Amino acid sequence: MNSIFLYIALLTTMFSSNNPQLTLHISNIEKMEGKIRIGVFNKKEGFLKEGKSFKAYLIEVDENSETIIIRDLPKGAYAISLYHDVNSDNVCNRNFFGIPKEKYGFSNNIKPKLSAPKYKDCKFLLKSDTILDITLLN
Repeated sequence: MNSIFLYIALLTTMFSSNNPQLTLHISNIEKMEGKIRIGVFNKKEGFLKEGKSFKAYLIEVDENSETIIIRDLPKGAYAISLYHDVNSDNVCNRNFFGIPKEKYGFSNNIKPKLSAPKYKDCKFLLKSDTILDITLLN
């Protein structure tokens, strides 16, 4: 009987993931509609470029703040960009000057001044379970 439990424990260990858990708490959501689109980047090349993220995630918006738990990222350095796609058109809508009209945010809560942030400014290390709070900006 003990050998069965040992065998099950061994199998569970073999197939369990060594990936740390990344928890994102996203706040300052004004409209309870649409989706939050999240891009996770693992290198500076292609940072903030459409279709260049390492991983992408989507959250349906139901509350003023939302949480997503990500378990499929290996240990490493990452930067996160996200926006609230209120009208669900799969585009971060921008004004004439290229400034987002929909709320957006970045890891490290970087607040861009005159240009988009750089990867190095948004970069964080995921070595163990991590919680990031990201406040959406106007």
